[in-house]
Amino acid sequence: MFEYQTVKNADSAEITEKKSRFTARVAPVSSERDALAFLNRIRASHREASHNVYAYILRENHIQRYSDDGEPSGTAGLPTLDAIRGAGLTDVCIVTTRYFGGTLLGAGGLARAYAKAAKLGVDAAGIVRRVLCYEYTVKTDYNLLGRIRNAAAALSCIAGEIAYTETVCANYFVPYTVLDFTEKITDAASGRVTVTKKDEGRYIDAD
Repeated sequence: MFEYQTVKNADSAEITEKKSRFTARVAPVSSERDALAFLNRIRASHREASHNVYAYILRENHIQRYSDDGEPSGTAGLPTLDAIRGAGLTDVCIVTTRYFGGTLLGAGGLARAYAKAAKLGVDAAGIVRRVLCYEYTVKTDYNLLGRIRNAAAALSCIAGEIAYTETVCANYFVPYTVLDFTEKITDAASGRVTVTKKDEGRYIDAD
């Protein structure tokens, strides 16, 4: 997977349906261990709740899991999972805590409530696209930095740190789709540049 969407931050959203309170807590996670730790923290903080429904999708082994946590089958965990799928997200865990308000919502009402809470939680957390990038170091003269910046921007590269010494040393995160970074930068600087690629790629927020 060279790029994917996930949530920017951990956040939450709450709705009330017929006096039942649904609080969807959303977090970015990178492993099943992270997802279960997030779930267990919420369970420990809300032991008195009627239900702590969860769903998560991970890049790790393409894992997708959910639980209705005592709600009627298919009315809670699956709508929560579908909210993650519908947003095109992965490496995300949602735990929705329900405090029962005394009025039954019915299967359809429950499914709509859990789906709505999950969607609002995702909206609150925000969505980010993460792209596999390779880090390059570009060393050049000060008067060529503007040309290099323009060339890198045209390739949708993400600027990193810049060190100013006798020369300029600029880091760029180059998306996996850009195969001619060195050539483009060298051309922009008329050959008066040194471009070095690091061995390993990493995911960078692109939005």
